[in-house]
Amino acid sequence: MIDLFTAATPNGWKVSIALEEMGLPYAVHTLDLLKGEQKQDWYLRLNPNGRIPAIVDRGNDDFAVFESGAILVYLAERSGRLLPHDPKGRSRVLQWLMFQMSGIGPMMGQANVFLRSAPDKIPYAIDRYQREVRRLFEVLERQLSVHEFIAGNDYSIADIAHWSWVHGYEWAGVSIDGLPHLAKWLARVAARPAVQRGRAVPPRSNDTDALRFEAGSKLLA
Repeated sequence: MIDLFTAATPNGWKVSIALEEMGLPYAVHTLDLLKGEQKQDWYLRLNPNGRIPAIVDRGNDDFAVFESGAILVYLAERSGRLLPHDPKGRSRVLQWLMFQMSGIGPMMGQANVFLRSAPDKIPYAIDRYQREVRRLFEVLERQLSVHEFIAGNDYSIADIAHWSWVHGYEWAGVSIDGLPHLAKWLARVAARPAVQRGRAVPPRSNDTDALRFEAGSKLLA
């Protein structure tokens, strides 16, 4: 059994989608970000960074893992799914996973903050991050023009990581017009039953607020 500590945010959805795809049993523990539960001492013992998500693997001596990318790799290795075993295939998936972690997530997060949450609207900042997000989307478009999925022709944790963020492109104020392969990939991944189940974890009342949280707003500082 995996204990999942999460909230309705892109990084949280990565892990719930992965757990659904891998068929691993898990229990959901929803943290109230507005109340600062992610900063409480008990949770900081699981995730010293005070962010969601984190997991505790009850079947592996209560081993705790934090950081969404690290959790995806851990779960893939634990289940033997969605991460190739051959060195080259594994490397390709990890390269694209790092692309999401270092590029797509942070840049979309900043675009969300400056467009939606910042007390002062700064046109330069909004434009700078939206343009960078669009550039990163164009990188994905080129990759998807020759491959069915992000890291090649097989669905992997790289797809889960990217989809969890990219499908919220409208909230970041970024268009995917002129990116047909990216649009088709978004729809293809969204149609997967496990993605639909994982995207609904935990139940939420306002997705747009969740996206604001993940961007690094003052509520999470």
